[in-house]
Amino acid sequence: MGLWQVNADTLAGSRFLISPLAETFAGLKLLHSGTGRHPGEQAWLRAHLPAYRRRLADDPVTALLVRAGLGHAWIADFLTPTPRDGESFADGVARVRAADPVAARAHLRTALAGPLPAALDRDDLPERAALLLEHVWADAVRPTWDRRRRVLEADVGARTAQVSRGGWAAVLDTLRPGTRWLGGNRFQVNAHAYPPREISGAQLVLVPVTPQTGWVAWDEPPRRYAVVYPCAGVLADTDARRSSVSTALGALLGHARAQVLVLLDSPLSTTQLTALTGQGLGSVGRHLRVLLDAGLVERRRAGRSVLYSRTGAGQVLVEASAPRPGGGAPPDAA
Repeated sequence: MGLWQVNADTLAGSRFLISPLAETFAGLKLLHSGTGRHPGEQAWLRAHLPAYRRRLADDPVTALLVRAGLGHAWIADFLTPTPRDGESFADGVARVRAADPVAARAHLRTALAGPLPAALDRDDLPERAALLLEHVWADAVRPTWDRRRRVLEADVGARTAQVSRGGWAAVLDTLRPGTRWLGGNRFQVNAHAYPPREISGAQLVLVPVTPQTGWVAWDEPPRRYAVVYPCAGVLADTDARRSSVSTALGALLGHARAQVLVLLDSPLSTTQLTALTGQGLGSVGRHLRVLLDAGLVERRRAGRSVLYSRTGAGQVLVEASAPRPGGGAPPDAA
């Protein structure tokens, strides 16, 4: 398994950040796979996959670069520079473009676990990678970046609250499949059989993306490490969001209000709920007031934010109205 040795100082100084470049590379991975894991991703692929495939069909060298760079169990490092706090997409992709061509070819050989195809023995690979990422950003990510950013901020807010409740171990255990805090300063970052890395004293950042994917990255020097993980609040379309609310709960509370209650299995602010639901800020505020008055949600302050979460009564209501296997109604109480 991939293990990082993390001391207390590194863990205490770790933080979350949001990266347009990481979001764009996650979109590239989704386009490369061509398979969405939920209705929101499937709708996104229907809209953007044809143009992406046409672009690669017209540029077989870049198509080969993508297949090689994403590898089987390893991503070519030059494609995923470690995200930086506050970095724009343009600044991030400039670092891809500035990668050393010799190093880029070495990274591709590592990703392939074998020799480099002759067609990729060239010096313009970083430029080609940057141009493709710019295409994905402009065509498929930037038009919805504001909403994506709010969804990512919602995830960061929820996980920051999780740190205050259960400590960093609770967060690291749930980032994505394969991550786990093992104790003894050991952080499992994936299930691959790679040698442990000593990152004590390094900077560790945790970076959410909306596609359901993830990877690790690092820059040495400086000693900066990142775990990119799929955020909890997926970027879904309106129909997909509504489908997550049971018919019974929607009939009782109204679909929009029930949607707010269902999302509050982790603490969220009104701004974050607005991003996840697609409802207006005023509407979300009114729903929260009704749910508060009914004793179904509670609120508490975390720094400058007010976070809402379900109460025990709200949890019972959501669980009682959840669809049963086979579509049956909840059994009568004894």
